[in-house]
Amino acid sequence: MKETDIKDRLYQQFSRIGKCLSSDKRLEIMDILSNGPKSVEGLATQTGMNVANVSRHLQILLDAKLVKCCKKGTYVIYSIGDPLVIEFLSSLWKICEDRLSDIKQIKTELELQYPEVQTITKHDLLEKMKKKTVILLDIRPTDEYDASHIPDAISIPLDQLENYLKTVDKSTIELAAYCRGPYCSLASQAVDYMLKQGYMAYRIEEGVHDWNVCEES
Repeated sequence: MKETDIKDRLYQQFSRIGKCLSSDKRLEIMDILSNGPKSVEGLATQTGMNVANVSRHLQILLDAKLVKCCKKGTYVIYSIGDPLVIEFLSSLWKICEDRLSDIKQIKTELELQYPEVQTITKHDLLEKMKKKTVILLDIRPTDEYDASHIPDAISIPLDQLENYLKTVDKSTIELAAYCRGPYCSLASQAVDYMLKQGYMAYRIEEGVHDWNVCEES
């Protein structure tokens, strides 16, 4: 067999992943799964697709071994196939933001929806956490918190925030919130609400995976 034939076969295999990622909906599904396992029904709710369409996309991702699944009672639960896939997604988002001006514009539009919300740096947050002057809130659904979270964060999903704030003395403590990363608006929604209730609150741009990468480096 000629060397060129072998190389052709090699790049054909590489292209399988590229073709698999050519769907915006499959990228969205993978982004959601990078935060924790989900059922088909859960993915359908979060993406706005019907169960049949979600299942078709998942089958393509399964064939490429980008996701995996297991049975849990009567449900089939899907998750990211390997931590390398999460690293790949993180790199993909960064490359796209660096190369595609439209993404920067969309990110700016997201930020402008909550003009009063300020972002706190990781360094400043850690300093405040050492002094115990700030509480770190994970605004994502509880199952995503259980899968992985920033150390010392507490799980307060957005729909539980109003009741939680009744237990916090706004005169003595600050609050910081994070969600799924720089393209997720849940943390901004939470911080905007806390500011309107008279709390000093900040948004963290990093999601769990970006935070952990910084920790390791």
